[in-house]
Amino acid sequence: MAESVKVGDMAPNFALFSETGEAVELQDYIGNKPVVLFFYPKDNSAICTKEACRFRDSFDEFKNSHDAEIIGISSDSVESHQLFSKKKQSAVYAPE
Repeated sequence: MAESVKVGDMAPNFALFSETGEAVELQDYIGNKPVVLFFYPKDNSAICTKEACRFRDSFDEFKNSHDAEIIGISSDSVESHQLFSKKKQSAVYAPE
């Protein structure tokens, strides 16, 4: 079994689908700009919704102050992400 990632470790490359169905691969962002990864267990759960909305509400600050890309990750389906994003009027992943 692979070792778990610890705070401060370089994240391993991954490819996952965004709520638009687009494949997102971490290696496409590393080295280009700062990347903020946040992991949440489930769309529409109380704590996860609060966390995702905090990132949504801070998006301009991350973008303007740090030119950072924000990527939220959960194991939910693309359809679940679409409903969650529409409900909260935000994108978990919003490519430029």
